[in-house]
This record gives sequence, structure tokens and C-alpha cells, in this order.
Amino acid sequence: MDAIKDITAKLWYVQKTLENGWSRNILTLQINNRLFERQGKAVNNFDVILPSPQSDIARETLKDPYVFDFLSLGEAAQEREVEKELVKHITQFLLELGVGFAFVGQQYNLKVGDDDFYLDLLFYHVKLHCFVVIELKTGKFKPEYTGKINFYLSAVDDLLKSPLDSPSIGLILCASKDNVIAEYALRDVNKPIGIAEWQTQLTKSLPKELQTKLPTIEQLEAELENLSVEVEGEE
Repeated sequence: MDAIKDITAKLWYVQKTLENGWSRNILTLQINNRLFERQGKAVNNFDVILPSPQSDIARETLKDPYVFDFLSLGEAAQEREVEKELVKHITQFLLELGVGFAFVGQQYNLKVGDDDFYLDLLFYHVKLHCFVVIELKTGKFKPEYTGKINFYLSAVDDLLKSPLDSPSIGLILCASKDNVIAEYALRDVNKPIGIAEWQTQLTKSLPKELQTKLPTIEQLEAELENLSVEVEGEE
């Protein structure tokens, strides 16, 4: 705590430690991952859609970016691979999501009409008393993602939500986003949705100009295959 110079940040970490019962190691992890700077920073429409004080609690529940430093996947990993790794490391995943999240399922099936739909990740938040639908994207945010998760939220509210539950919340996690585009995408949407970035420890530690220049898994495999062919030719 002595390393934190901002008194507001220091008091915030003290309060959260008391509220959540963080150990010394967990507190150190949260400080190193700059949780104070990330908390409540996700682009969202909660103030417009949700009543107060639920909107305030929901906003502070989300962060931007999310840091999944326990993942060791490459840049070319697909959404399903990331989902499986997050579920595999569910304890660390829940720690990064924050207090109150209870895991319900991965690729959770919803039958709407004659079709089956599958939610990437479904949680229930015990403080907000609502379901939280997470859509995971490995690329840049696109406006059409809001239409899809808006549909999912309508289905969850009809099929899963009880009369005692609050409106379900959606969270779109993307590898990158333009905040202006994200804000426009949420305008006039009638369901509470947040949009945030996610990153691993590797991409977090690299300069932005280098993050886009990393070779993909396919490129590395192609280079290794070419090298193998060259070696065999020399023999």
C-alpha cells in the first residue's frame, strides 16, 4: 500500500479489501493489475436503461479492460478456445470479474421458437440479482454485436428470469474497441449492455505498435514448415 501515492486510490483498495476479504496476495495482484483505474470504465448504457441505484452498482461492477493474465493462448486463438480456457481457470476468471459473479454455464442453450441459441458464458450476479450474459470476441468490436446480445437478453429475461430478478445485463468483451463506435452502438438499445476490452498479460505488457505486429500461430507454423523443407533439401 505504501507504493500507492494517490490517497483516493489507497482508500479505495482499503475499502475493497475489507468488503471482499482479500488476502495480501490478492490485494497485491489487484494493485499490480491497476484495478482502481479500470473499475467502472466499461462503455455502457446503464444510466439510461436501469433505475438508480442499480445503474450505479452495475456500472461499478464492470471494468475496462479485463486482464486475463492466466491465459497462455496465442493471438490467433478463436472465441471457443478462449471460452474453454476461461472456464478451465474459473477461479481466476471469477476473481477478475469481481465479487458477486456466480458461474451458470458455457455455451448455455436457449431454445427460441424452433431454433437453438447458445450463450458464450452465462453468470448470475448475487448483488445485482440478475443474470449476466457475456459475449466473447477475439477481434475488434462491431456495432452488430449489440443487436445479437440484445436478442439474447430478451430471451434470458423471458425464459430464465424470475419475477424477483432484476433485468439481465449483457457484457461484450472484445480484443479492442473504438469508444465512439461503442457508444453509438448502444444508443437507443433497450437492454442494459456494457462493452469492454480484454487482454492477456502478454499483450498488456507489449507496446500497442508491437501488439499488431505479432505473428499468428498460422504464420509461425508456415515458417517452421518452410524451414523443415529447406533442411530436408540440404540433406
